[in-house]
Amino acid sequence: MKPNVVVLLLLLLVSTATCCPPSDRRALLALRSALHEPYLGIFNSWTGQDCCHNWYGVSCDAVTHRVADINLRGESEDPIFERAHRTGYMTGRISPAICDLTRLSAVTIADWKGISGDIPECITRLPFLRTIDLIGNQISGAIPNDIGRLNRLAVLNVADNRISGSIPRSLTNLSSLMHLDLRNNLISGVIPPDFGRLTMLSRALLSGNRITGRIPESLTKIYRLADVDLSGNRLYGTIPPSLGRMSTLMTSSVMNLNLSRNLLQGKIPEGFGPRSYFTVLDLSYNNLKGPIPSSISAASFIGHLDLSHNHLCGRIPVGSPFDHLEAASFMFNDCLCGRPLRACLKN
Repeated sequence: MKPNVVVLLLLLLVSTATCCPPSDRRALLALRSALHEPYLGIFNSWTGQDCCHNWYGVSCDAVTHRVADINLRGESEDPIFERAHRTGYMTGRISPAICDLTRLSAVTIADWKGISGDIPECITRLPFLRTIDLIGNQISGAIPNDIGRLNRLAVLNVADNRISGSIPRSLTNLSSLMHLDLRNNLISGVIPPDFGRLTMLSRALLSGNRITGRIPESLTKIYRLADVDLSGNRLYGTIPPSLGRMSTLMTSSVMNLNLSRNLLQGKIPEGFGPRSYFTVLDLSYNNLKGPIPSSISAASFIGHLDLSHNHLCGRIPVGSPFDHLEAASFMFNDCLCGRPLRACLKN
């Protein structure tokens, strides 16, 4: 064999070994064909045989050369957006062909405003998936029932879409889940009672849905949970008594808790103490009754407290945090008195 032929064969072998496989390239092209992006031309770079090099938003594993990451954001500081002086807009749907990318670790197709259709059910068969971020589209249908099969999933963000159905019971099998964002959808049904199995969870953002039922007691047992937003739903019943004693309150410097705009009843539970630390505690627009717990004064810090629009009655406790709160935090209750509202009548 002539030397130049050997060199060409070697070059061919090397280039083949460092390119993405044809199956991954076909899957990406099928994904592209199901989407329409008319203004920025982000798919113009999706040409040639090697999808691992210079395909916008596509990254491959350095060893296997399989597609590992799809990162397409409609709001970005990338020069392609700065030159166009606009955010992105894309229509179409997410093709089930994405499930042929069997080494996919992260898929971000976010803030395109016009992408619709369902989340492909087959996405639950991608064993290496760690991130699903589909925020800011018009995606409908339900969260796949078998989502709990993704035992490496750390981020599930489908906020600001039109997702319906209920929270799948299998979701509580996601032992690696740290960030759950389902805000501003059409999700109904209850929060699974064994929600506390999500022991790695630090953010649970479920606001702006149609979720009903009670707040599960198990939620207050999640040690790492530091940001909980259940506002704007149809939750009823009492606030779990263990709320003020949540484990994270004894270890974390940040705790945001928003239960506003629900149908919660009963009293605000006692149990706040010196290690209770809230940057936000919002219980407004519910049907809570009784007095404000005096134990709130024992909290080490409460930055923003809103108890307005309830049926609370009695004397507002003195001391921190009440000495720095405005009247708006207590307005529209049945018979609260004391600073910063009107003075209490003397017996």
